Amino acid sequence: MLWPVSLVMQPEQAGNSWVMKMQNIRAEAVVQSAAFAEDITFFTKELGFVMHQIMPADDPSDALLVGLGVRLRLRRAEIGAGSLRILADEPALIAGGKTALSSPGGIAIEIAPLAPPVEIPAPQHAFVVRRLAENAPWVVGRAGMQYRDLIPDRLGGAIIASHIRIPDEGPVPDNVHFHSVGFQLIFCYKGWVDLVYEDQGPPFRLTAGSCVIQPPEIRHRVLYASAGLEVIEIGVPAEHLTTLDHDMPLPTQSYAPDRLWDGQRFVHYQGEQAEWQNAHIPGFIASDTGIADNTGGVAGVQVLRRGSGESSPMRHNADLHFTFVMAGSMRLEAEGQEPAFLSQGDAFALPPGLGVSYKEVSEDIELLEVTLPAAVTSQEGLA
Repeated sequence: MLWPVSLVMQPEQAGNSWVMKMQNIRAEAVVQSAAFAEDITFFTKELGFVMHQIMPADDPSDALLVGLGVRLRLRRAEIGAGSLRILADEPALIAGGKTALSSPGGIAIEIAPLAPPVEIPAPQHAFVVRRLAENAPWVVGRAGMQYRDLIPDRLGGAIIASHIRIPDEGPVPDNVHFHSVGFQLIFCYKGWVDLVYEDQGPPFRLTAGSCVIQPPEIRHRVLYASAGLEVIEIGVPAEHLTTLDHDMPLPTQSYAPDRLWDGQRFVHYQGEQAEWQNAHIPGFIASDTGIADNTGGVAGVQVLRRGSGESSPMRHNADLHFTFVMAGSMRLEAEGQEPAFLSQGDAFALPPGLGVSYKEVSEDIELLEVTLPAAVTSQEGLA
């Protein structure tokens, strides 16, 4: 099967400029078979491929098989080599439900779900303190953004917390994409960034002190960043798939602010409209972002500030508890740990049941607290 006529770039003989040439194009995957005839039978009978070419006629050693969206060039060799990964909505309907096969000629076959369910590893709880002054390396990641890891061991793969920055103002070289996640938060810490989301209207500006959650698989794109942009990103699980969508233009013509993605709604919390009330931590007040209600209790995100009175010792019962110091300073005391003096840019994670105290809290303290699940109890003596 020939693909439609496409444009292919060919270099001129002189210089590095390019000219266009019209021609038909196609791509093939090539694998080596140590049992050529048997593999033809295997691919056509077991996996439903169709033969399109074979050569030479008197002693075949090269064949083109087409099936399951793949053009597979099979070549005879002394040692079989190569592998084929087949993805399907219902993989159990392929090859009698087998998930791993080997062709007679030594070609490995893997059959897997097209969109595997998101699996969140059980957290490996630990007391973690990450200081900005430790000069953890900034790593260049997707779309040229710089990343600093706030939980180096990621609690066994359960969560990733990243401090992300874009130093220079300008367009961000991003594409429409989505993430296969259980939960994802973007909190604007400094500067501003222009974003656009599927079914959420025209692009908008996320400013310092504001945040969004990106429900599972919502299409979105980062458009433009201010100079000195810094955001905190929380993702569950730590390792998750990012998929580019080259077909969906954003913004979409539809507008559906109440749409659910795997039980979660898009949230845009605007810090300048915050309402404050007593926090679950004594001596603090909190602004609820509304994320708990819109994720069905999957996660809770609050901004904490100094309230009246002193903070008292406490324990929490959340599965995951992460805090980033956005402003001010405090001393963190935890059972069995050396006291940690924390200031702007530092972060910490607390395991459930650990007794902790927030001491010497400055008047300008501002904390970003993320808990999973949303419901969290903090009190002294909690088991």
